[in-house]
Amino acid sequence: MPPPDLPIKFRKRIRALRGFDIALVIQKCLFKTDVSSGHNRLSIPLNQIQQTFLTPQETEFLNSGNNEKKCSEMEVMLIEPSLRRDTISLRKWEMKKTSGSATSMYVLVGKWNLVAWRNALREDETLQLWSFRINSKLCLALVKRRAKSNGYFIEF
Repeated sequence: MPPPDLPIKFRKRIRALRGFDIALVIQKCLFKTDVSSGHNRLSIPLNQIQQTFLTPQETEFLNSGNNEKKCSEMEVMLIEPSLRRDTISLRKWEMKKTSGSATSMYVLVGKWNLVAWRNALREDETLQLWSFRINSKLCLALVKRRAKSNGYFIEF
């Protein structure tokens, strides 16, 4: 079943900001590490991304800092489930596995604990991350979802 459309209150908020090019980045169930204050990050695994949301230049920039210690990061505006606006950092991480291989993911970091606390995010909740642009600048919107008995999602 395809994910639902962006809720109207988010669409109106984005339109009021003159945002455009709205796209679903990921719909995921929150893991314990996504809401753990010790981790302070939302993981966005590359293999779960619904569609490309970065420009080639943004992708190149985020890839440019990937070494053992330093990650390049982009400050992006985030519309939270409460419709509050804030900024958050987007990075790309390479997570090395014990097998020697690596898994790539994007992460929202910096103020993530504050976002999770303000919006009462909990393990096992379904979350959607949407991208949009204001002028050419990347922005994100975070939507909490919960399942209904008929299998469709509604906003929380």
